[in-house]
Amino acid sequence: RVLELTGCANLLTPKLTLFIFGLQHYAASMVASSRSYADFTPEATFDIKKVDLHRLEEGPPLTATLTREEGLKYYRTMQTIRRMELKADQLYKQKIIRGFCHLYDGQEACAVGIEGGITLSDHLITAYRAHGYTLTRGGTVREIMAELTGRRGGIAKGKGGSMHMYTKNFYGGNGIVGAQVPLGAGVALACKYLGNDQLCVSLYGDGAANQGQIFETYNMSSLWKLPIIFICENNQYGMGTSVERSSASTEYYKRGDYIPGLRVDGMDVLCVREATKFAADHCRSGKGPILMELQTYRYHGHSMSDPGVSYRTREEIQEVRSKSDPISMLKDRMLSNNMASIEELKEIDIAVRKEIEDAAQFATTDPEPPLDDLCSHIFANDQPFEVRGATPWTKLTSTS
Repeated sequence: RVLELTGCANLLTPKLTLFIFGLQHYAASMVASSRSYADFTPEATFDIKKVDLHRLEEGPPLTATLTREEGLKYYRTMQTIRRMELKADQLYKQKIIRGFCHLYDGQEACAVGIEGGITLSDHLITAYRAHGYTLTRGGTVREIMAELTGRRGGIAKGKGGSMHMYTKNFYGGNGIVGAQVPLGAGVALACKYLGNDQLCVSLYGDGAANQGQIFETYNMSSLWKLPIIFICENNQYGMGTSVERSSASTEYYKRGDYIPGLRVDGMDVLCVREATKFAADHCRSGKGPILMELQTYRYHGHSMSDPGVSYRTREEIQEVRSKSDPISMLKDRMLSNNMASIEELKEIDIAVRKEIEDAAQFATTDPEPPLDDLCSHIFANDQPFEVRGATPWTKLTSTS
């Protein structure tokens, strides 16, 4: 319009006209977006499934309040975990990721819900299905993907791989079945000793639930009233064995006997969050340990070497996806209560996919760690020292 008024309309080339139209469309969409965002419901309260209780007179509330900001954050994080695991599946099949690789898709509500019920100053330790927790504890997709491919930019400098990732107040990623549970008790003991009002979440699966060391840890934690939340992520199968075939009692939340327990819908992020808040309050009040069983489901097999359909049917997996998917459940709640628009959630999906693709590109081009780094980081804070290599005449140096 300015060009027309100044007699310069002849400068309007087709490309310039298209550019101006694009700017107008962008400006209009931004105005519409800002206007529609202001119309969204900022907060809503939802009914959630009742929690089964053991040795408790009352449990978590039957409703959960969700703000729009929380909902968008939970949605983005769960989508990031889902897409990250699907990309890991693809890279594994291309033989870019090697070795053990246990994927977390389907169980996203557990990691995100637990994180919503504690703080980043609290502590967490889990088994080898650890990619999701590495992200929620502060790791980046780029660092996680690079660790999976064994590159220098990985979260453990390319030396840990899928099962051994760590961040501040996150102690892995542990490859030995059930071994992380007593380690978590040690972290909880440190919290009590220091009197810092922190706690430790110690996670294990239904496949590890019959381990003797777990019951020893229950006993010790109860005697010492440690601030620890034991969480059994019951995804229905320990490797290829169903819980009914492996456990005489499948009520894992009662396994602590003298320790109070909760059985929670692990596919609902709000259920998990409210139960975790309840459990955290229990620990911080000095009542000692508490046990949670999260009933969840993994879409992939136990690991990438397991197709996951020899001991369960494709129809069973599809039924869980269609009826109980944690991401779809949160999405439906937000859309039905005008807390977000379909377009806004699609924008998040696009941004997440781009983040995953960028991370995968980095993970396949970043250099592998050199042999000189093999023995570094043995100790957190120590002077460099020599380490004998594979032969007596091979010497390596360890630096902190």
